[in-house]
Amino acid sequence: MSEALQAMEMGQVTAPKSVRPLRVWVDMTNSPHVVIFRPLIARMIARGHHVTVTARDFAQTLGLLERYEMPHMVTGAHGGAGRLGKARAMGTRTAALTRFARRERFDVAIAHGSTDQPPAAYLAGTPQVTMFDYEFAAVMHHWNGRLATRVLVPSAIPEWALWRYGIRAPKLVRYPGLKEEYYLADYVLDREVIPELGLDPSRIIAVLRPPPEVTLYHRGLSSDVFSATLDRLLAAAPEVQTVVLPRTADQRAQLVGSAAIVPERPVDGPSLVAAADFVVSAGGTMNREAAALGVPAYSPFAGRLGAVDRALIADGRLRRLEDPNAVALEKRDRRVLGTSRDPEVLVDLMLAVAGGSR
Repeated sequence: MSEALQAMEMGQVTAPKSVRPLRVWVDMTNSPHVVIFRPLIARMIARGHHVTVTARDFAQTLGLLERYEMPHMVTGAHGGAGRLGKARAMGTRTAALTRFARRERFDVAIAHGSTDQPPAAYLAGTPQVTMFDYEFAAVMHHWNGRLATRVLVPSAIPEWALWRYGIRAPKLVRYPGLKEEYYLADYVLDREVIPELGLDPSRIIAVLRPPPEVTLYHRGLSSDVFSATLDRLLAAAPEVQTVVLPRTADQRAQLVGSAAIVPERPVDGPSLVAAADFVVSAGGTMNREAAALGVPAYSPFAGRLGAVDRALIADGRLRRLEDPNAVALEKRDRRVLGTSRDPEVLVDLMLAVAGGSR
């Protein structure tokens, strides 16, 4: 753990006198958010800012925060797959976060795809920065886009694609590349992930992430390609070691008794991806991390492909998976390097709205 993260006590540190400290609030509602924000928070703290983290009890979010020893305040839980449950959970959590934000009087609030923080920050009068990289989550963007002070998206997403959500410049800021190329730029990989999972680095290592079945924009879409791919890889054991990272308890239960390697506790995702020979993920973050790290990635995503994925496919950094037999069961060429960008650029874009007006 970095010195900056060690210095974090209850989400705050004392800033050097030469720096005007900002009170920064980061909300994490899903597992990838911990990995995304951890190195960026460390940089904010190194600049002398106070950072407070709130988190929703969903997937492996809390487990990852505990693994990385990141102080946080747990508020709310996921509402399940139904719209009514989601709405109730969002309303309860937003109300709690609004009271919290009014009391704490933050300079800036930051989140990636949170549906709770934007309205809470708006009601508390706190400038809010929303990030996302999939433009077709319409309900979320119609809500968040109008309440946010700034919206950060990869430049692969054209500005006109967001007009219907009320998101336009100057509120909209499009940054080059992938967010993964920023937060993984100086990421310290955990080499213990291989022995932790009992993996043999001389054999093929496959990392799979199932579809996010509780996400509304996946509802009713087929995951047959992913299931068939999983079956093919498990049948190839022991030559292929298949690590599966389930999103839910039901998914975990379905893997009991199979040849799949299912971590008992949350693992360092980027380190596992870096150790893999290929990744098959029905979500977006793990595929983009693979692309940033130079690891072959396959997407069986059954929904409408976003601009970021289309750009990665065009560049040959991501492959659309429609046939399970298309996955190459071979060791990857580790001479292929990834792409990195200066994380300070992303931090600057996040903090620039502090103290500003909507």
